[in-house]
Amino acid sequence: MNRREFMHTVAAVAASTAAGSAALAAAGQASSRAARPLRILILGGTRFLGVHLTQLALDRGHQVTQFNRGKTNPDLFPQVEHLHGDRDGQLDSLRGRKWDAVIDDSGYVPRHVRLSAELLAPNVSQYLFISTISVYASLAKPVTEDSPVGKIADESVEKVDNQTYGPLKALCEKAALAALPGRATVFRPGLIVGPDDSTDRFTYWPARAARGGELLAPGTPRDPIQFIDARDLAAFALRAVENRIMGTFNVVSPPGKFTMGELIEASIAAANEQVKPNPPPHAVWVTSDFLEKQKVEPWSDMPVWIPESGDDAGAEHTNVARAMKAGLSIRPIRQTVSDTLAWHLKRPKAEQDALKAGIAPQREQEVLSAWHQLNA
Repeated sequence: MNRREFMHTVAAVAASTAAGSAALAAAGQASSRAARPLRILILGGTRFLGVHLTQLALDRGHQVTQFNRGKTNPDLFPQVEHLHGDRDGQLDSLRGRKWDAVIDDSGYVPRHVRLSAELLAPNVSQYLFISTISVYASLAKPVTEDSPVGKIADESVEKVDNQTYGPLKALCEKAALAALPGRATVFRPGLIVGPDDSTDRFTYWPARAARGGELLAPGTPRDPIQFIDARDLAAFALRAVENRIMGTFNVVSPPGKFTMGELIEASIAAANEQVKPNPPPHAVWVTSDFLEKQKVEPWSDMPVWIPESGDDAGAEHTNVARAMKAGLSIRPIRQTVSDTLAWHLKRPKAEQDALKAGIAPQREQEVLSAWHQLNA
């Protein structure tokens, strides 16, 4: 499974995973009240990023309305207005309503985004669409917001799979920008992580450290990684609508800011502090060549990590200068890791024991044994 396939897979899992109450306790940085309260419509709002967006907007004094089907976590946020419907044409509850801003974090099909954006365009000041860096035609080299995006031969296709996910998101962006020219904002986040991310794409590392013992670490400690804490993404989204920031932005940690070594070091530190496993976790760094021979896959078996060569080598060097200039703030990696582990330890034991990403424990031990034999 390559990076694009894994990104689509975890996105699909995220879209079907219930948000936990831990997100309410850790839904963002301590925030002051906004200078001017806004009326904000969130299309979604009851899973992962949507939960963090909603909580932070409430913390900043905004009036929030959620539009969704009312099936996922219906008891979350009783203090907000809930409008029920479906992105696939069942939008009657939105007709004739006015909001200062719309945040769309649930659009995957261009027709759905077009329907909502065109309906809301006459009565909203800004439409913020949450896209993905998977829109780019190639991630073999570092990208900027002006890099070419992927295309699909038949733009009427609505099946979201490994091949169509990125190009369909690019068409969603196009639909939002066309419906609200000069009033649309597009965010292209990389890997979204943090508390309540039960896809386990990032959670794997602190969770694995909490088990203790020898921990298979990929590549070298210097290998660069990029991700965005969902709370930092939410904070930047609120900043964008509060300050009417328009345009397209890559939203991820700056290239070179974090490394795989820092992630594993932070995971071990958090595990030793919160769990105190016996034996303590210990990283064993295994070369990318050996992992390839052992058929240990980047991103799926070794989440977050991408080798410094290959089709996706540029994915960990995404340019975010535009977002940083606009006010994107990135919290320390130790905070994200520690908060993620604290949330993970409150999950039901069945979820803790059956992570959705990362190498299986038995397979990990087989690879470590083979590595030790090679280097004996």
